[in-house]
Amino acid sequence: MALLRATLTRAAVLLAVLAAIGLLPWLADRDPALTVLRARYPGREATGGALDAIRTELGLAAGPAAILRDWLSGLARGDLGTSWTSGEAVAETVLPALGTSLTVMTAAFVVTFAVAALACAPALRRAAQGRPIGASGVAVASFAALPDFLIATLGVAVFATWAGVLPAYGFSGPAHLVLPALAMGLPGGGVLARLGRDAIGRVAAEDWVRQWRAAGYPRRRIARGLLRRALPPVLPQFAIIAVSITGAAVAVETIFAVPGLGRAALAAADAQDLPVLQACTALLIAFGFAAGLIARLAVRALDGPAAEAAAPVAPPVSGGRGRHYVWIAAAALPVLLAVVYGALRSGEIATGPRLDGPSAAAWLGTDELGRDVLARLGHGALWTAGAALLACGLAYLLALALGFAPRLAHPLAEAFNSFPIAIAGMIVVVVLGRGQFGAVLAVAAVSWPPLAAHAAELVAQARGAGHLEARLALGAGRWWILRRHTLPLVAGPLAAHAGLRLPGMALGVASLGFLGLGAAPDSPEWGASLARSLPYLERAPLAVLAPAAAMVALTLAVMAAVSMPRHRQTPASRRRAVGT
Repeated sequence: MALLRATLTRAAVLLAVLAAIGLLPWLADRDPALTVLRARYPGREATGGALDAIRTELGLAAGPAAILRDWLSGLARGDLGTSWTSGEAVAETVLPALGTSLTVMTAAFVVTFAVAALACAPALRRAAQGRPIGASGVAVASFAALPDFLIATLGVAVFATWAGVLPAYGFSGPAHLVLPALAMGLPGGGVLARLGRDAIGRVAAEDWVRQWRAAGYPRRRIARGLLRRALPPVLPQFAIIAVSITGAAVAVETIFAVPGLGRAALAAADAQDLPVLQACTALLIAFGFAAGLIARLAVRALDGPAAEAAAPVAPPVSGGRGRHYVWIAAAALPVLLAVVYGALRSGEIATGPRLDGPSAAAWLGTDELGRDVLARLGHGALWTAGAALLACGLAYLLALALGFAPRLAHPLAEAFNSFPIAIAGMIVVVVLGRGQFGAVLAVAAVSWPPLAAHAAELVAQARGAGHLEARLALGAGRWWILRRHTLPLVAGPLAAHAGLRLPGMALGVASLGFLGLGAAPDSPEWGASLARSLPYLERAPLAVLAPAAAMVALTLAVMAAVSMPRHRQTPASRRRAVGT
């Protein structure tokens, strides 16, 4: 029943999303008729009669209901429409691009599984031998959190530009698959490695492992049992990783000039070619939904319904916190110094020669307009952090509200996990136009699901407290219990969870800026700065590496905080924590 309810919820959300995609011509911020007129007749004046004729030709004058009906009926027949800019059938553009994207995504999945297997195999072997596994470490956690576009940029810089061992652009042979597959697959591999090691450590502490070992079972058989028990809680992450790889296709295919579906979608959003954008986004989102359903079915096939609720959480450990504090300080301090430096100097005035090297006047050199790279980096930190804070606040409020409706929060959160941030960014750009606020809305739209699921669990725990019945018997009203008991127990832990996700949201804002879907190209925002400086990588490498290094430092700092070992709670400390 739970699987049926989740499947129906996913189907309802998918239909709602398809309806929103079908209504894009009606919801678009810019007049689609003007877009088509400029694409087909560049020199023609945009008179009212000309625009009305194009609206009639495209069926835009019939109203939103007719637009949606025509698009859905065409989709059911396999007719993806006609491109507004080229006049060709959308299928002729989208289907070859889909084949290319599936090839790159398959290679990315191979990288993901290879990284996870290489990281988990030693842990599995140690657990079968009865030896401690150890913590996953900051390096693995940071590996999981690095954004795809940043890995792609560093890959171009190191392996293509400087070493010259791999091609940077194009798609004409197996060598062209390496860097895109690494950029798309490494983050997912890091996630699976972290969760897999934690799940193996949790299962290794169960009694049956010690009993099998004492009974003399072969280590290979113990390892197979450990793997079967540890795999179901990790399997749902495959759906999220599939979604992340789908979203990564937009940035990675654009960076490496791969003629895939993600690149076609971004080009269509930029040209306002909505039929192509509709087809691309529908296919990408359908891929994410299908991956989620397959993951749920695999979980049930392996270990039954109970495994779906399991979470690969590592047991609390003690000690070792000092090393994590060193990581946090070492990673965060350079970014803070850059912010201070940027506050003391103006990064908007051209102060030196273009693309100049480091000097006393500009410690990291100058950009393509002669502006101080370090000062711009400090200003960009404020732009990126401010947008991330706003997105975090919006996601927090939405999750807090949905947490009090758990039957709605859980299936909605699972369904909306199927939306890549790049797709949300493109849809927001079409509806609202480009801008930093659109990036904030896109990041918030895909960031609330894990917070909402956590809020629902916190609400359930707060409502299940035994002393609430006594308070109700003493005359306490439900509003008083909500205000004085439930809400304080939910709001604080949820805020801490949202704070841990804040750097990820900052990287999401930067990724949209990098794709041209967020801040203006000339803004100091980190993603926009990285995209603007990438063509000058050989002449001014520090202009590219500075925002990239800042994002890596931000990732290292937050992952060190997340990976920090937790102290075991004694009964006394647990009583103090709940105030009893």
